[in-house]
Amino acid sequence: MKIRRKLIYSYLLLAMAGAGAHESAELSAVEVRARAENLEGIAAAGSEGVVSSQRLLTVPLLRPGEALEMVPGLIVTQHAGDGKANQYFLRGFNLDHGTDFATTVGGVPVNMPTHAHGQGYTDLNFLIPELVERIAFRKGPYFAEEGDFSSAGAAHIDYFRRLDTSLAQVTLGVHGYARSLLAGSPELASGHLLYGLELFHNDGPWEVAENYSKFNGVLRYSQGTRNDGFALTGMAYRGKWISTDQVAQRAIDSGLVGRFGTLDPTTGGETSRYSLSGEWAKRWTNAQTKANVWALKSSLDLWSNFQYCLNDVASTGSCATGDQFKQGERRQAGGFALSHAVFGRWAGFEVENSIGLQGRADRLDPVGLYAASARQTVGTVREDRVTQRSLGLWAQNETRWSEWFRSVQGLRADAYDFTVDSNIAANSGQASDQMVTPKLALIFGPWRKTELYLNYGHGFHSNDARGATIKVDPADGMKPVQNVKPLVRTRGHEVGVRSEPLPGWQSTLALWQLNAASELLFVGDAGTTEPSRPSRRYGVEWTNFYVLSDWLAIDADLAWSHARFRDHDQLVGDYIPGAVTTTANIGVTLDHLGPWFGALRLRYFGPRPLIEDNSVRSGGSALTNLRVGYKCDARTQLALDVYNLFDRKVNDIEYWYDSQLRGEAAPTADRHIHPTEPRSLRLTLSYRF
Repeated sequence: MKIRRKLIYSYLLLAMAGAGAHESAELSAVEVRARAENLEGIAAAGSEGVVSSQRLLTVPLLRPGEALEMVPGLIVTQHAGDGKANQYFLRGFNLDHGTDFATTVGGVPVNMPTHAHGQGYTDLNFLIPELVERIAFRKGPYFAEEGDFSSAGAAHIDYFRRLDTSLAQVTLGVHGYARSLLAGSPELASGHLLYGLELFHNDGPWEVAENYSKFNGVLRYSQGTRNDGFALTGMAYRGKWISTDQVAQRAIDSGLVGRFGTLDPTTGGETSRYSLSGEWAKRWTNAQTKANVWALKSSLDLWSNFQYCLNDVASTGSCATGDQFKQGERRQAGGFALSHAVFGRWAGFEVENSIGLQGRADRLDPVGLYAASARQTVGTVREDRVTQRSLGLWAQNETRWSEWFRSVQGLRADAYDFTVDSNIAANSGQASDQMVTPKLALIFGPWRKTELYLNYGHGFHSNDARGATIKVDPADGMKPVQNVKPLVRTRGHEVGVRSEPLPGWQSTLALWQLNAASELLFVGDAGTTEPSRPSRRYGVEWTNFYVLSDWLAIDADLAWSHARFRDHDQLVGDYIPGAVTTTANIGVTLDHLGPWFGALRLRYFGPRPLIEDNSVRSGGSALTNLRVGYKCDARTQLALDVYNLFDRKVNDIEYWYDSQLRGEAAPTADRHIHPTEPRSLRLTLSYRF
């Protein structure tokens, strides 16, 4: 049966990243990657794909979260200290710290709902890139299995179950950078015990040293494979740092601070994340069953100061304590996912019928926003105890109607329930919501190694539970505030093509559109809600990977998008602040050059409107990173990474808003920037044993 053969082939293909190390004696990493990332006959959309471990191993990553930049069109940056979650941009979205892009690691969700700093907060600083076997990504609301936060896309990151050899690695760099990694997977009781231990420190180029230190560990016991076996995984991470946040441009221009200076040397954070998860899968003769269960405990204390003295002067007439605030939370969460697929025939047509159930519960005790000065709490804006529960049921049918046509149709139903116990009695309460979202994919081909995809679907994201029950502004406890709808619907469609125009050249093209309903979002920096308008985004993505030989490969991911509010407002404007129009990620990878290997990558992050009328725009940036490596022998290698090779003086992020510096008589609207780090070098020694 073709569907069953396709399924078995997909299992083998998606495992190729892990098998690549076994083939290294016969195939180069370039060739193994070409096999692992070819999804012809498997994918249900042109924008669906896999990032192999071979690709990650060749890419110089400034920060762990930049592993997601291997998802075509996705930009990962930072506007504060490196211990804070990254800022993400995709498909015309400023995803902030993760809203509308769902991420899991080892089956455990990373997005945090009702988070102290931002809805869907996605902190990937616990990721160990050397242990990543693959990143399976999807874009758009077309997949029944994907739920909350996945309207723009989703990425599922999985660690290896077994390493060919143990790894000891030390990296040293400028600005106090030091990292050590020890990893291995010895055999144990018919299985393998994967372990990874990372120690890290970095000061960065900042005038006030970042002093970012972290302890990070992974322990996984597994038997069998991802599709026929089980795994138990524990992860532990702790980090603390001093943050140089975005700075008002006028403060830099006047010489008040340097480009890498800060207006509040006490901002920063402390965070922890501990998780335990279990995965089980069984492959039957005509079926596949999978189950996943996880538990998580995390904490965050984050001190920020974006407006310096504005609120302090407005309330007290002076800048005695400043505008620093603390966002903190203590979270316990748990969840599960079950799925069962059956392969058979209906009326002579080959079919695959799948059904799944997903659940999650989060308990925050507490989650709060506080006024602070030099990391000392001086007042409480709001403090809440929140319980949030969700349950999702999905079903999907895939039918092969002919040799050249198959369809995937699905339906998803989600129910959410919020309970908020606030220190402001009026903001306590309960809220609930339900949503049904249909999905459809039509796949034509392949013809001469070319497939055509038509996709349509509805999706959603949840809003902050506190925004669903709020009634008064926590700043004064009196001003009425409109609460939010717990679930916000999105609707998208896409036309995609996947082809191999020339031998060794894999190319995909996707034209997409996504509409979002009018939504009200909880603003963690203010402890209240902020209305936004209905929006429409559309664009095109072109992804290419070309293996010219067993030692040379070129990849190019190009994306363009158009984002506007749908309810035309001539006075305010229709541009969506932070919506990037053009991105590019282009790389050259070299391997099998005797003992030498290397990679050169260019990342372009285009200009964005900073306010609705487009009168203020950010600059664009083009950054080049280089890796040059030498294999001393079969076990030992050296790699030199050079970040921002041409030392471009550009910005990681730009915002436009009001702030008031100490000594200023009134607030001023200004550009606030977080500079890109200058050229820096890191040298890594790796030894396999």
